Amino acid sequence: MTEIVKREIALLPNQPGVYLMKNKDGKIIYIGKAKNLKKRVSQYFLRPQSGKVAAMVFSVDHFDTILTASEKEALILEMNLIHKHYPRYNILLKDGSHYPYIALRKGSDPFLKILRDDKDNRYKYFGPFPNSSAAYEMINLLNKLFPLRKCKTLPSTPCLYYHLGQCLAPCINNIPETVYSKLITDIDAFLSGHSEEKTAEIRKAMIEASDRQEYELAGEYKKTLDAIEHVTAKQGVENIDHIDRDVFAIATRDGYLALAALLYRKGLLLGKELFVVEEFGDLSEQVTDLIAQFYQNHAHPKELVLNVKEAAQTIGELLSISAVTTGRGKLFDLVNIAQKNAQQGLDDHFMTARLEDDKLSLLESLGSVLSMKAPLHIELFDNSHLQGSNPVGAMVVFINGEPVKKMYRKFHIEHDEKRDDFASMKEVVYRRYSRLIDEQSELPDLIIVDGGEPQVHAAQQSLERLKINIPLVGLYKNEKHQTKGLVDRNGTTFSITDNPPLFFFLMRMQDEVHRFAITFHQQLRSKAMSRSLLDDIDGLGDVRKEVLRKAYPSIDDLKKATVAELSQLIPTPVAEKVFAKLALPPDDKS
Repeated sequence: MTEIVKREIALLPNQPGVYLMKNKDGKIIYIGKAKNLKKRVSQYFLRPQSGKVAAMVFSVDHFDTILTASEKEALILEMNLIHKHYPRYNILLKDGSHYPYIALRKGSDPFLKILRDDKDNRYKYFGPFPNSSAAYEMINLLNKLFPLRKCKTLPSTPCLYYHLGQCLAPCINNIPETVYSKLITDIDAFLSGHSEEKTAEIRKAMIEASDRQEYELAGEYKKTLDAIEHVTAKQGVENIDHIDRDVFAIATRDGYLALAALLYRKGLLLGKELFVVEEFGDLSEQVTDLIAQFYQNHAHPKELVLNVKEAAQTIGELLSISAVTTGRGKLFDLVNIAQKNAQQGLDDHFMTARLEDDKLSLLESLGSVLSMKAPLHIELFDNSHLQGSNPVGAMVVFINGEPVKKMYRKFHIEHDEKRDDFASMKEVVYRRYSRLIDEQSELPDLIIVDGGEPQVHAAQQSLERLKINIPLVGLYKNEKHQTKGLVDRNGTTFSITDNPPLFFFLMRMQDEVHRFAITFHQQLRSKAMSRSLLDDIDGLGDVRKEVLRKAYPSIDDLKKATVAELSQLIPTPVAEKVFAKLALPPDDKS
């Protein structure tokens, strides 16, 4: 902390406002808001920080503040300043577009169009939709279902849509106001989720056309029915009410945060937005900032539901909307859906982020970090067990940055102490490379073990026993159990969090070896359970057991089988005994 910062902290007021952190060159590197400037800004310098926050604090030479009348005013000012200066440490959502609406022109001669805001009072608005493709998909369906005007300017003669029955032809007909009023009501009902009447009407027309042997026309009706089913199925949510609401949920992993937003209008799910960013500072404050950015280009719903209580309270006050958290009921189910989307989005991001990066360049970068040549052939190890049961080891191979699945290997742990991860790592590493030596096969350029320094030492002991020297590192985690970097056999650590492309590259490798180990472990547990349940059944020998295992890979699959199904694989008397054994309560299966 510089002397200037110490003096500026002492002068901070206990009032709301915005603070602008600057480096020694006077460049703004971070902008934040606060309900209490003195309390918030002091926390950066008087508390220990880590990661990106620590880097920011270390770079601060001095700061400025701007007082505001309220925290809400501070939020608005913060957003405006961020988008003016784009400070290095502020995290911005990479979405600058406004969300599209379907707009229905009111009054006589109504028609549909796409608009990017809902400000023009001449239109009735539906949405917003998550993207243009979703909006156009819906508007194309509406134009098929309802005989609205399609032409931008009225022609002098009816167009094809009139002859297809998809337009009332206001170009030649005087359409009564009551007809238009009914049309608008029907469209409103359809967009509110009431598609049953229209669906029944088209299905009836399809059947009548088929009865008249007008099969081409019946086929067109069938396509329309399929389009209705496709669009409404994508809404995929029970219509619990007709409230416009947005449901937010977050998930975090290894210093990254995913924010999922599900957009419900009139009780129907219109779409999803997902944002994955680096974590920075206080979680609830960051979530508040992200949601505030979201609504800069998005109309406010009537209600907002969020799984971060502190952020919900703040964002509700700042945006003047109803913001709630919930632990039960229908809204809780919606939050769970958003939570699953956030978690899946975060996992997908780790598996696919920066795939456009040149893998050879990333390998060069990894080699530079470890002071070695680019490791073109990497082998990664992981172990898996549940309280010592069915312990396994797994190894995956990446060559030139790509997984080579035919070279993956599974290991049944053979040593006596099944819970000893250290001994398990020693065993699988020794078995892997003693075999390669015997076969005179090529050794890898780099070994990576999952588990940090203890696992590195275990692997190192096996390499020394084999008298081979292969570069070896482990993936270590911080106190929050988040992967932070690499550690070598000497205990030297190499942080990778400041190199996102390399970080994600290694995370994809780590996820792959972990997936492979867990899958193998689950397979063994299922087989072991199946084996124990099927023991001591008269007439069921090893051959018939194997037939059942091939047909029903898991014990759960086998339990769902009927006697009739089992009898197709094994004799009926034996099938009846198997079925009876599986139907017994757990304590009676002896």
